[in-house]
Amino acid sequence: MNIDYIEAFIYVVHFNSIHKAADALFLSQPTVTARIKALERELDTELFERQGRGITLTEKGKMFVPYAEQILRTFQQGKKQLKKREDQEEVVIGANLITSQYFIPFALPLWKKAHPNLRFKFISASNEVLLDKLLQKQIDVAFMKEVSHHSLQNKPLLDNSIRLVVKPGHPFQFQSKLSARQLAREPLVFFECGAFDWNRVHKIFEVENVEPRIEFQVDHLEVAKSLIQSGCGIGFLPYLCIKNELATGQLAEVNVAHLMMLKQYIHGIYYGSESPFIWNTILSSVEKFAKNAITPVSQTN
Repeated sequence: MNIDYIEAFIYVVHFNSIHKAADALFLSQPTVTARIKALERELDTELFERQGRGITLTEKGKMFVPYAEQILRTFQQGKKQLKKREDQEEVVIGANLITSQYFIPFALPLWKKAHPNLRFKFISASNEVLLDKLLQKQIDVAFMKEVSHHSLQNKPLLDNSIRLVVKPGHPFQFQSKLSARQLAREPLVFFECGAFDWNRVHKIFEVENVEPRIEFQVDHLEVAKSLIQSGCGIGFLPYLCIKNELATGQLAEVNVAHLMMLKQYIHGIYYGSESPFIWNTILSSVEKFAKNAITPVSQTN
């Protein structure tokens, strides 16, 4: 059985499209189609059902997926062992923008210390780009929002819940059970990012039929944080970017759990059922990060 046939099959399954699989493999569509048909002939069964321009896996095709993945994974592992240098191996880590700024600078030195012979390659990108690179096996582990894909494993690692924060000494710091109307009367520093559904924040005010007093709308975490620290307003910010300030008392958190829960996590995501060989090291660094305040690096747009 030709390994190229297996690879073509897996790519078509992952992208649910012959066209996208052909682009990812840098092949023509007819070539990918021919490889799928050749594989079907060897297996003496149809793997896909053609529906107009679309395709879906047959029941036997679904049964064959885990075996094809195992064949391809074993081949790639063997190929990697033959090619790797005796004294060094490369591991590729990807992370979305907020994780790149606030966690990766803390973690990378720990990973290098634990694996001195490893060469680390780091990629900072959007969740969409990271997903594509995971499916193309260009990244070993990605730190990003949770995704749903049968070939990817999601493990919640970093608490990045949205917290309402104020300048220390603000009256809200010492009040409980604040209402949406009370929040709406305060100047608001509004930061919006793709890692969270900010409609959920708007819902706090919509259910009470009040309009928030948005004085500043910014797309830069450090700008939003500085405005809140200087007392220009209150704001909802993701925990990773304010972890250090909460620990050192530069910002104060206001509990709004009675209005809604704004929990979210950064997930560690990898391809296949077998965790990467540095996975335990990653888990150890996450545990250390949770116990220690860190100094965030400046963000550049």
